[in-house]
Order: sequence, then structure tokens, then C-alpha cells
Amino acid sequence: MLKKSEIEKMSVEERLEAMEMLWESLARSPAETTSPKWHGNVLSSRLERLKSGKAEILTIEQLKHRCSEKGQ
Repeated sequence: MLKKSEIEKMSVEERLEAMEMLWESLARSPAETTSPKWHGNVLSSRLERLKSGKAEILTIEQLKHRCSEKGQ
């Protein structure tokens, strides 16, 4: 098993590649990959906000602008 200290020694490029490999591995067996209960809770909450008209919907451009304003 890979240790956190080993991950910290990897370059950003290596860590991104490792994440990509993990994602591909998980995607090959979706039946074995279940979301935690809190994911469903968050989605339900967001759907309710959408239905009630309380959700703020942004375009990709608006989101990019908002993130750049916050320095992200």
C-alpha cells in the first residue's frame, strides 16, 4: 500500500497521473463503487433548492469569473 509520505514526494504531474489511474480503475467496476449516503443527501438538498427556485444557477463563464475573483 502506498504511504502518504510517498505521495508527498511525488511531483504534481505524478500525483495527477496516479489520480487518473485510480479513477479509471474505479470506473471499470461501477457496481462495486457506491457513493456514501451523504452524497445522496447533498443531491436531494440541491434538487429541492432547484425546485423551490432558491438555487443560483451559473454558466461556466460566470463560475470561472467568480473563482478568479476569489483567487482560486
